[in-house]
Parts: sequence; C-alpha cells; structure tokens
Amino acid sequence: MDHLWLHRYAILLAVCTLLLVVAGASVTSNDAGLSVPDWPLSYGKVMPPMTGGIFYEHGHRMVATAVGFMTIVLAVWLWRADSRRWMKRLGLAALGGVILQGVLGGLTVLFLLPRGVSIAHASLAQLFFSTTVAIALFTSPGWKRGPRMVEDGGRPPLRKLAVIVPLAILGQLALGAAYRHKLLGLMPHIVGAMVVGGIVLMVAMFVLTQFAAHRPLKKAAHSLAGLTFVQVFLGIAAYMSRITYIETARPEPVMVLFTVLHVAAGATVLAASVVLAIQVLRNVRTIRPS
Repeated sequence: MDHLWLHRYAILLAVCTLLLVVAGASVTSNDAGLSVPDWPLSYGKVMPPMTGGIFYEHGHRMVATAVGFMTIVLAVWLWRADSRRWMKRLGLAALGGVILQGVLGGLTVLFLLPRGVSIAHASLAQLFFSTTVAIALFTSPGWKRGPRMVEDGGRPPLRKLAVIVPLAILGQLALGAAYRHKLLGLMPHIVGAMVVGGIVLMVAMFVLTQFAAHRPLKKAAHSLAGLTFVQVFLGIAAYMSRITYIETARPEPVMVLFTVLHVAAGATVLAASVVLAIQVLRNVRTIRPS
C-alpha cells in the first residue's frame, strides 16, 4: 500500500511540475520577465502585491517553491521506501535538478535575463518534468509486473531510434526557447518542427504497426503520436495569433493562451517520448537478421 501511495505522489508531482512549466511560459508570454527585479525575495518581501506582471513572475516562484519542497519529499520517500538503488539515485538526481533549476531562475533575474541562462532554465524545466513522469512510471504497478520481451530485426534498430527521438525533441524545445528569448529567429524552430515531427511520427507508427499486441509499447506510441499532433496544431495556432496581433503593444490573451499551451504540450511530448524510449529499452530485444 505504501508503494501505491508513492506512485500516486509521483503522479501528483508530475502534474504540479507541468503547472510549473505553464507558469514559466506565462511569464515570457506576458512579457513579465523582471517584473520582480530581486531574488530570492520579491521586492524584499515573501508576498508582494500580486498586480500586473508581478502576478506572473511571483506566481511562478510560488509554484516553483512548492514543486521544490515536493521533490524533497519524493527523494526522501524513495530513499526510505524503494529497495532499488538506482531509484534512490534517480530521486536524488531529481532533487539536484530542481535545485539547479531554482539557481538558474535566480540567475536570470540577477543578471537581467541573459539569453543562455534563460534558455537553459527553460530546457531544464522540460527535462525535470520528464524525470518526474519517468519516476511515476517506475513506481507504477505495471512496472512491477516486469517486461514482456519482443524482437526487432529492423535497421536501424528500434532501440537506437527510441533514444534519438527524445534527444531530437529536446533540441527542438531548446530552439523554441531560443526564439522566445530572442536569441534566434522563428525559422529554425519551424524547420526543426518539420524534421523532428517526421521522425517522431515515423517511430511511433513503426511501433504501432510492428508491436500492436504489446500493450505498454502500443500505449506509449499512441500517446506520443496523439500529443505530437496536438503540439503541431498549437504551434500553428500560436504562430497565426502572433501574426494577427503583431502590431499590438501588449500580448493579446489569445496569443498568450496558444503560446502557453504550445510550451506545455511540448513538455508532454518530450515526456511521452521518454516513456516510449524506456518501454522500448525494457521490452524490445534487437536481433541480427540471418
């Protein structure tokens, strides 16, 4: 029963981390960066007046603090309740990641939004979310039932492709962060979306056609393909809304909405690709064609 509650807590942390990604995207989408010019306090206070851009910037810090404390609890819980040594280390790695994320967030304020640090801060948020999703998977009852091996004789091997996919998606998300923080233009992100989207859908369709009877693989591939289609739609919607309101002085609500949803969906696509990679590495054995 204790392990079931650990799994539920890991799911809760993953959900809260996704909300943190949404809160962070809301800061940039509303041009609220540096609305609070000091750190770790906000205008020298624990709770400043939540008006204007302060609502988004300080709200982001509040959610981040909550996620940080929840990660401490998770790391301690894993260390005490999980007998797997690698899970204990993963919990500590998650804790180290959230601490580093907080430091990067502070540096973005203290050094007035340096582009490199801001992009690293955004990319690490995506990685941390995927880590929490992976922990939820590793603590699930389904994981404890063990793998169900299938064979793959394709070239290139599915195991290698499954690892390449999340790396490609992470690079694409970094290009998106570089655009939002004005380091690069939009075109690299658009080209990257077409290339990475093609790779993602190719691998997902291969899994669905070759291993349709394998429930964990099928479920992971379905999730990745579906979320990728949603992400593409939201990317188009975010671009069209930006073009429509390009001459407005302040970000319009519809533009903010689609941009924030696009960033959040990107995080879920990365997490889904990590889950698929984990399931492939666990359940698929590469064989050499005779």
